[in-house]
Amino acid sequence: MMDKGVVTRGTAEAQALWYTRRMQCEIRPVAANRPRPGEVLVDALFSGVSRGTEGLVFRGDVPESEWQRMRAPFQSGDFPFPVKYGYASVGRVREGGPDLVGQIVFSLYPHQSAFTLPTEACVPVPDGVTPERAVLAANMETALNAIWDGKPSPGDHICVVGGGVVGLLTAYVAGQLPGSTVTVIDTNPERAKTAHTLGLNFALPQNAPGNQDLVFHASASAAGLSTALECAGDGTSIVEMSWYGAESVAVPLGTDFHCRRLKLVSSQVGTIPVERQARWTYRRRMEMALTLLKDPLLDTLITHKVSFTALPDRLPDLLNKASDVLMTLVVYDDEPC
Repeated sequence: MMDKGVVTRGTAEAQALWYTRRMQCEIRPVAANRPRPGEVLVDALFSGVSRGTEGLVFRGDVPESEWQRMRAPFQSGDFPFPVKYGYASVGRVREGGPDLVGQIVFSLYPHQSAFTLPTEACVPVPDGVTPERAVLAANMETALNAIWDGKPSPGDHICVVGGGVVGLLTAYVAGQLPGSTVTVIDTNPERAKTAHTLGLNFALPQNAPGNQDLVFHASASAAGLSTALECAGDGTSIVEMSWYGAESVAVPLGTDFHCRRLKLVSSQVGTIPVERQARWTYRRRMEMALTLLKDPLLDTLITHKVSFTALPDRLPDLLNKASDVLMTLVVYDDEPC
């Protein structure tokens, strides 16, 4: 299957990962076009696997009502299958504008070895951010958006329920506030080491602190949402970052939810909060997300590496909900990982 809109003028064959049917994927040839004016040709170095969203795609759990809203910026194909899906690619510009040739750039592109896209759709990776760490940019952008929605203040006691990549990045950013005390809550005790590396506290759900000034929920589970509500102090906001796909989730709004005047706030990276839309563009937000990745401690979130050609064999395990995986780094070279 050829990429949508691709013509054969000055093309070279590249390869891309396609989700072909439920729990199956394969690598297919595509064409990497020579760039027109205003475009660049990028050779992929690394990409990142988003376990949450790509897991839903892989399992066929994207509800039909969300098939259009869930489209990745450079997705090919249509839900449910086959789709070329992904949004965390880092590569080197091979051709295009002379000011970009040779630069390392981040783009919201699927897993593909080489690709052409508009110049404005790629963001140069700043000095101090390694190409490997830059694959976290889309997740950091989600975390930044959640911080905007939650509006934490210096000195706050903050809980983040769910120690996946997005939850840990949200906790990390919140932890940069002067005087803040941030605790990551997760059912996996192995997340304690990662949290402590990032300068954060850690607790299992049964030991979660209460009376928190702000709570973020990122576990994508009903049990996690219940824990988040329990952690919240009176009048506190619980920022719901999880997306459950087609799954229905019970929300415990009985008992003391109303008398404690708790607030359940949705957060979604697809839109910038209303109060910032007059000043912040998506590109400005992405540039800030990349800048926030300068800390080498964030390398601890990259727990697995896999060669691009091995993805069809490895993804079933890497996207398994029971797998102890944070960020999987996809490597676009010929050496096995």
